Amino acid sequence: MPDVQYLGHACFRIRGRDGIVLCDPYNRSIGFDLGRPTAHMVTVSHDHPDHNNVAQVRPMRDRLFVVDGPGEYEVGGIMIVGIRTYHDKAKGAERGYNTIYVIHLDDVVFCHLGDLGHELTQAQLEAIGHVDLLFIPVGGGETIGPAEAVNVISQIEPRIVVPMHYATAQSSFDPPLAPLERFAHEMGYKEHPVEEKLSLNASSLPAEREETRVVVMRPINS
Repeated sequence: MPDVQYLGHACFRIRGRDGIVLCDPYNRSIGFDLGRPTAHMVTVSHDHPDHNNVAQVRPMRDRLFVVDGPGEYEVGGIMIVGIRTYHDKAKGAERGYNTIYVIHLDDVVFCHLGDLGHELTQAQLEAIGHVDLLFIPVGGGETIGPAEAVNVISQIEPRIVVPMHYATAQSSFDPPLAPLERFAHEMGYKEHPVEEKLSLNASSLPAEREETRVVVMRPINS
């Protein structure tokens, strides 16, 4: 039964029986303090300081396995698929590439969109496949904004959505990010659960035909 912790911005730590995956570790210059989290594997969606601070992560074994681009990776029973996308709407001409990661851990499928800058093509959707829990940027700036995030959720149809990469009192970005409330408005909800940790298994997930559940996570170091 994997559990998920939010470390702020776009960084999550997913722990399962086969190991720990940490997504998009950041530099403290953005306003959050990552600390020194441990992991077996780290995914890096793109080479920007708010997503690529691998040196801050402590390896659980002899070395840290770093995934920083498209392809298929398997370490100790953890399967990760990297899918090439772009950081902008101009096929990378403005900000370069972004990698989406689909993480298979303990029979639960996670998808981390990194700094996705556009809605998805049919080929990208087919490569992503079924998703149980989606980590999605919602704050705009250099990535998709609230309205686009709603469209991408409709494309992927995950069971659970966890928003990330939005404005907070701690963070500072140029261009500025939109607050979480704008995404909530676009999704049409006023109240949502706020969790410090999510524990998931196949039986605890919403049923296939149920409406996608939005869960807001509180950073553990806030």
